[in-house]
This record gives sequence, C-alpha cells and structure tokens, in this order.
Amino acid sequence: MELVFVHGALVRDGAWWWQRAADLLLASTGIRSHALALPSCGETAPGKVVGGLVADAAALRAALDRVDSAIVVGHSYGGTVIAEAGSHPAVEHLLYISSYLPDIGQAQGMIMSGETDPVAIADNGDGTLGVEGYDAASFGARFLQDADGETQREAWGRVTSQSVGAFTTPTTAAGWQGVDSTYLVCADDRSTSVELQRQHAARATRAVELPTGHHPFLTRPDLVVEALLAFEAVARL
Repeated sequence: MELVFVHGALVRDGAWWWQRAADLLLASTGIRSHALALPSCGETAPGKVVGGLVADAAALRAALDRVDSAIVVGHSYGGTVIAEAGSHPAVEHLLYISSYLPDIGQAQGMIMSGETDPVAIADNGDGTLGVEGYDAASFGARFLQDADGETQREAWGRVTSQSVGAFTTPTTAAGWQGVDSTYLVCADDRSTSVELQRQHAARATRAVELPTGHHPFLTRPDLVVEALLAFEAVARL
C-alpha cells in the first residue's frame, strides 16, 4: 500500500506540502507517501511547463501503474486530475481535501467560475497562468491563515505558473465514480468556498468537516491522518 498525493493548482514541490502528514502517516501505519510531480506546473521538466490536465492525469496513471495498491489524495485541483485519470485497479480509496469531483465535460476553470469570491488568476501571455495581486502576506492570509508566519512564507516561495490547459481542458473521465471516497471539507477555507466544497463532497462516499483553512495537511496533519486511519483499506493493515 502506498499513498499518492496530488497537489493543487499554481504551486510546486508537492512533497513539501504533504510532508507533515506523510511523516505522521508513516509513523502510525507504515504507509509510505509520495507526491506526484505535475507536468503542468513545470515539475517534470525543470523550468518548463509541459502539457496541461491530460499530461497531469497521464502522470498519475503512470504512478499507479508502478504500485499494487494505493490511496490517492487530491487537494483542490488534484481532484480534477484524479477524475481525468479515470478508473485504475490499484486505487483502493480516494481522499479529497477541499477539492473537486467533476462530471465528464467540466474544466477546472468552469468549476471555479461558480465562486462568488474567486481567487485572482492572470494570463501570463506565454501559455501559462499565475496568481495575481498577491504577496507573501496576502497569500498567507487567504490560503494559510491558520498557519504560522514561517510556513506562510515557505508556501509563498512555492507558488508557480501553470499551463492554461490545466484550467481549460474539459474532463473526459470521472475517476471518482465507483471508488470508495472520503471528502474533507475545510470549514474555514478562504480559497475554495464551503458551499462549493459541500456540492462536491455530496458526490463522495462520505464527508468530514475540519475546522481548518485550505491546507489542513500543513496546519492540522493529525486530523488528515485521523481521516486516513478510518479507511477500511488502512484498517486491514
């Protein structure tokens, strides 16, 4: 059993984002984690964005091909990657964290367009998008208000540009269908509205609400691991 973490949009270095939860999970269960490198965020070809949603989904399928069984965790945009990757025999459980379970034909940008207070994203003019109008302080206040200042600064240093195709490509599969899943609703999230989270959580097998902002694996990794320990797949270990 392995855990694959699929991080959200417009950031890099998924291992850093997930590490606190990974360490707790390993100590509690012996389950090892690794973070998926997303081509659309320039993580597979340093300094170069390669592909969009389709490339990210292909990277996830390739990672799953290398394991016998897996738990896949999707944070924010990561849920759309899971959907596009389609069904895979290695997947035993899906964990969504302030994320999305899109219908076939929905693009990430389409999902986000329903927000009443959307995150500002700018076209960089080179086939990529980036967050607009933020600095370390304002980014921390919006995305990590429940984290300490040092964590906020380190997170800001991992914000990056991402392929337009990650946001504009409609999904062609719904990999969440037919798989046991848990959705962690982040009740104090200032990035993804609680209303939108609950809409997507209704598609999961079950939902749990956490008193956290957008990144509970950084601020309350204990609660994330607690949710993972409840999975039947983990309980069998």
